[in-house]
Amino acid sequence: MGTTIEEDIGQVAGAIWHALNTHGELSLARLKKLVEGKGPIFDWAVGWLAREGKIIVTAKKRSFSIRLK
Repeated sequence: MGTTIEEDIGQVAGAIWHALNTHGELSLARLKKLVEGKGPIFDWAVGWLAREGKIIVTAKKRSFSIRLK
């Protein structure tokens, strides 16, 4: 990965964006599997994209779905 945590988060955020752009709306679990998200870096990347207004996170019955804005 990158040389800093910020670079790692940015790389994972890019992978998340690409996966959503390719596959459309995904469950959080499916997205994590597609981008091979590990540990808190995946969670931080999702949070960063949400904070930047790039994605929409919707609560479902037992999970969340994520899509590009």
